[in-house]
Amino acid sequence: MFSSRRRGLLALAGALVFALSSTQPSPGFAEDKLLAEAVEMTGTMLFLQTRVPAFVIGAIRNDETVVYGFGKISPDRDQAPDGDTILRIGSISKAFTGAVLASLVADGSVKLTDRLQDHLTWDVAVPEAEGKPIRLIELATHSSGLPREVDRAPGPPEDPFRTLTKDTYIAGLKSNPLLFPPGTGILYSNFAFDLLGAALSEAAGRPYGDLLRERVLDPAGLADTTISLRDADRNRVMQGHDFDGKPLPLVTTPEVMAGASSLYSTPNDMLRWLRWHLDRFSPQDAEMRLLDHAIYLPREGMSPAYGLDEAGHGDAMGLGWVVMRPADGRPLILQKSGGLQGTFSYIAFAPQHGIGVFVAINSFDIGAIEAISGAVNELIGQMAPD
Repeated sequence: MFSSRRRGLLALAGALVFALSSTQPSPGFAEDKLLAEAVEMTGTMLFLQTRVPAFVIGAIRNDETVVYGFGKISPDRDQAPDGDTILRIGSISKAFTGAVLASLVADGSVKLTDRLQDHLTWDVAVPEAEGKPIRLIELATHSSGLPREVDRAPGPPEDPFRTLTKDTYIAGLKSNPLLFPPGTGILYSNFAFDLLGAALSEAAGRPYGDLLRERVLDPAGLADTTISLRDADRNRVMQGHDFDGKPLPLVTTPEVMAGASSLYSTPNDMLRWLRWHLDRFSPQDAEMRLLDHAIYLPREGMSPAYGLDEAGHGDAMGLGWVVMRPADGRPLILQKSGGLQGTFSYIAFAPQHGIGVFVAINSFDIGAIEAISGAVNELIGQMAPD
């Protein structure tokens, strides 16, 4: 008779065989066999541990990439996610907005220290506190003093973001919602990043979607990263699930949300973007990249300092990036997590070591989120070349 431990090991082995048999490697499979094996095993173990409906993981090391997918992209489609699966990246959108800011600063269109008031032509006086105005750098580092969300009436289930309008933000600013003087604390804020997107759009004289495409997406070759879902893309969308496990519908998001949270992308596009970040000696976009990777606001001395630690302890803020300083053999990491409409995603990279990872699940599951971000940070530490 088998012991309980023996039976447990056999069950795990069987589950691993099943999970590996359903794994979908991306085309262009990496020749870096160590990277491929580490990513496949990490993905397999996380998929078995979290039991989410679908899971996809991609990584880049020394310019080689690999993607693995597990599960089903929707309840009615027996198809594992792959590198071309479209999914919401939620608040990872903020790092793209930070890159737009870096591009405009690099060519002198704006300054990090410009006041929000100087670029927001809306009919509203932007609030100040203790004589400190909100500047673009405070919006980009979550140090503006604005709350996480703007006050608004809830939208209907089939269109939950309908009430997020320009007028909603104007009313929010008129209520003087600042929770602390700008630059003195850190508080994660979607409100702030939506205003940053609007301000950059007005500074450039371009709709934000066009500005994002011209400054960030096209230069990095991100053809599948977009604000609005295209009709031809619907067959490859990974459907999200709510906290109760029920599938959530695809819903539209207004452009005013684009600065904070409304982008769609694919694992392959996210790896292309990581390649852009990791090509740190390229003369193309060199000034923009340096600005985008800089550390602007250490956590030390900030009061409050809240909302940075969902995917690992945040030591400082970049332009939308949460910075994790080296610790316990792990290198310095720039990272950002995101969640919207039942999909959670996480991107992290070590700029000095040429490695980055992107993961996504189609479930709002707090335990899964914590396990996945922790495993990604550990994987980067283990796979970072010396």
